Amino acid sequence: MRRVVTVTEYGAFIKIPGCRKQGLVHRTHMSSCRVDKPSEIVDVGDKVWVKLIGREMKNDKVKLSLSMKVVNQGTGKDLDPNNIVTDQEERRKRTFKDYTGQKITLEAVLNTTCKKCGCRGHFAKDCFMQPGGTKYSLIPEEEEEEEEEAAAKAEVKGEEKSVHTEKSSRKRKKEKKKKKKLKSKKEPSSSSSDSDSSEGQTASKKARHLARESKRKMKKHRKKHQA
Repeated sequence: MRRVVTVTEYGAFIKIPGCRKQGLVHRTHMSSCRVDKPSEIVDVGDKVWVKLIGREMKNDKVKLSLSMKVVNQGTGKDLDPNNIVTDQEERRKRTFKDYTGQKITLEAVLNTTCKKCGCRGHFAKDCFMQPGGTKYSLIPEEEEEEEEEAAAKAEVKGEEKSVHTEKSSRKRKKEKKKKKKLKSKKEPSSSSSDSDSSEGQTASKKARHLARESKRKMKKHRKKHQA
């Protein structure tokens, strides 16, 4: 039996006779049940049966790992002579992975569509929906929701742009119509001015013609009197 030297939150240190080193019994190796406080199992000065289950070199120092649960504390009998239990525990520690930081996602196990309810991920024979009942579907992920919101915003912006372009096109059409009306109003005035100018020209021509004829008649009359 070995004596307990110190008790900590994570285990108890056991004095090894014949040397100055101490071995650690971690709280996971104190009992087959869960141990939260090592002080509830052992106390300083208690004598316990332990078994050496591991050695580790750190900073040129040898650390010894001891176990109490593989030894019968009443008789000191080794309950795990072939180290099967300790090997299994070591494998569990090595294969354990912390998945707490990963996001939990729900995905369809089967790439099928149920003929009964129309949802994806299961067959009609496994469908729990009653005829005319509520339909259930997978909860969308946060990323999918964000993508849907972004798509909806883009659609709203596109609609606003289309409405703006329609309004601008309507304004342009109205401006073109106004310009056409103004042009149509200006054309008759210009034609009237052209007609007035043409009439004035014809009148001036007639007046010149009459003046020439009157001059000719006067010349003929003078010639007759002279003769």
